[in-house]
Amino acid sequence: MAIRDWIQASRLRTLPLAASCVLVGAAIGFPIAQRSEMLSAQFWPVFLSILLTVVLLQVLSNWANDLGDFENGADDFSRQDRSVASGRISPEAMKKAVVVLALIAFASGLVALFLAFFAADLLVPALVLLVIGVASIAAAFRYTAGKSPYGYKGYGDVMVFLFFGWIGVGGTAVLLSHQWDFQWLLPATWSGAMSVAVLNLNNMRDHISDAKAGKNTIVVRMGFAWSRRYHLVLFLVGWLSWWAYALVLHAGEWRGMGWIAVLNAVHFAHVFRVFNAENPQELDPELKRVALSSAVAALFFLMAQTGLVAP
Repeated sequence: MAIRDWIQASRLRTLPLAASCVLVGAAIGFPIAQRSEMLSAQFWPVFLSILLTVVLLQVLSNWANDLGDFENGADDFSRQDRSVASGRISPEAMKKAVVVLALIAFASGLVALFLAFFAADLLVPALVLLVIGVASIAAAFRYTAGKSPYGYKGYGDVMVFLFFGWIGVGGTAVLLSHQWDFQWLLPATWSGAMSVAVLNLNNMRDHISDAKAGKNTIVVRMGFAWSRRYHLVLFLVGWLSWWAYALVLHAGEWRGMGWIAVLNAVHFAHVFRVFNAENPQELDPELKRVALSSAVAALFFLMAQTGLVAP
């Protein structure tokens, strides 16, 4: 049980995408925070604490997934890319690690809440976000682990959309700005759709083994052919939501739109490759491409709002 086994179980390539919801939420909250001396002063410390919490939650989800897929039969010894199934990390050790990491993530979330709301004395939003934080920890674990994992019932897409979309983006923006606006659901929809797209790629790649193990993902339910169409819909809904927010509701306020358009084109080139893939294993390289390009787009959103990207 070496450190590299824990690093592999952490699936580092998933972390940039997980951070995207924080970057988008920060992009929304930044101009609002700059109008207040207090919010402006605490913006970056709160941002970093939120970012750390979300990254810890993603690692927690990955560790729980490694454990859960082994316990539920989706992974066996042939999956040498899985630390528990391959025998490099024992189930008992992973269970203990999951508990410890959940406690660390909870503590990190408390720090974010304290930094964001203590000076403003806002108890109600702090309590609401605390409940959401606890739910996030539970959702990270129950995806494929536990007695009745929701990922095995086809609910993974919905939960990923909510926690890495509306909740992740909206919660970050509220923590940083102490405000709420329903318009924020549009860029949050982009963030959620990109995260679901990566999950869909993963499920398309593994749909044969998932079906045998009784893991009834959306792809297993609708079939490989329809999952391609679903994939296209995710990108259409995501990017239309973003452009509606940036160009229609906030025309002239956002910088770097040319760079964002390039990343938009990269994503639809990816969709074309998905439609032409005959072997599900051909989709594996696409996972990293979508995750990283989405993270770069989210980073551009934040850099554009902070004035670091030229028009």
